[in-house]
Amino acid sequence: MPPIDPVALTADLVRCPSVTPAEGGALTLLERLLSDAGFTCTRVDRGGIANLYARWGRKGANRTFGFNGHTDVVPVGNENDWTMPPFSADIRDGYLYGRGATDMKSGVAAFAAAAIDFVQDTPPDGAIVLAITGDEEGDALHGTTALLDWMNTEGEAMSVCLVGEPTCPDVMGETMKIGRRGSVSTWLTVRGVQGHAAYPHRAKNPLPAMARLVDRLSSHVLDNGTDHFDPSTLAVVSIDTGNTATNVIPAVCQAVVNVRFNDAHSSQSIVDWIGEEAGRIAEEFDVDVDIKVKVSGESFLTPPGDLSDLVASAVEAETGRRPELSTSGGTSDARFVKDHCPVVEFGLVGKTMHQVDERVAVAQIGQLKAIYKRILQDYFT
Repeated sequence: MPPIDPVALTADLVRCPSVTPAEGGALTLLERLLSDAGFTCTRVDRGGIANLYARWGRKGANRTFGFNGHTDVVPVGNENDWTMPPFSADIRDGYLYGRGATDMKSGVAAFAAAAIDFVQDTPPDGAIVLAITGDEEGDALHGTTALLDWMNTEGEAMSVCLVGEPTCPDVMGETMKIGRRGSVSTWLTVRGVQGHAAYPHRAKNPLPAMARLVDRLSSHVLDNGTDHFDPSTLAVVSIDTGNTATNVIPAVCQAVVNVRFNDAHSSQSIVDWIGEEAGRIAEEFDVDVDIKVKVSGESFLTPPGDLSDLVASAVEAETGRRPELSTSGGTSDARFVKDHCPVVEFGLVGKTMHQVDERVAVAQIGQLKAIYKRILQDYFT
């Protein structure tokens, strides 16, 4: 098999309209390519979500290097705002345009191409696994978690894993992730008594209570950061009553807050703190406060060591930059992989991900393939 062109493969993947939860043909394309290259491929579909597990080498090998990524993408928004059609994969001025070009079909193309070329050129004493999901941009209930559940049942395993998400803010090679903050979203509902705005004493206004609650939450300093994490943050993202009248005190006020927390906390400690503050407000204002919680992930850290050194050295060899070890940003599927094996993340510059005119520098795709191939060479040496 000739060397795989990661740019052409990225373009082929971008042309697949795989907006979550649609598979769009992306995993079918990869399954065909990897099967032809000698990988054992299994579709691990669950809950209407398509996932692909591909392994080269013996199951249960002592050394198995894993890649994780996703082919699903966020919606395109208004197509008329795009310079290029969002699923055209057109190339202009050195950039490949399209939804998913950066996040993260280029990353999947790069590690698939690197893995195929590596096993063709220098078959390793070990195994390589590609765990690719179609549910990273959605609820992530049946994506990487489904793959990991299936792996556990089938006796499949990765010794270490690299997630190919975009990790570099501005320049290729500047940053890799060795952990992520946790995320908790909380829906707060304050219930009072509706009444006429001219007779506030006959009502029980939930708005002052909610205002006091979100002020207490947002002005509280959760921490000052830890050894590997920035300070935790809380954002109030919505406050609403649904009230359009100027002469009515509403009965209900709702708010949503999101907390991104570091390893000084757990999701439960965050939820307990919010609950305590809500209880104080309920008593102080004589209202009822209901809380609904969604935990998207716990904070985690892969301590600097062999895996981060392996990736950083390969990045430095190909780019001339030693990447900074970071835990910034949102959540990724590494939050699931960390319960299976040590995991780090490295990928392209992510400046345009989720934007109109999402695009990736063509030169970076080839560079990323070279980095991934060098990681495999160094790991199995």
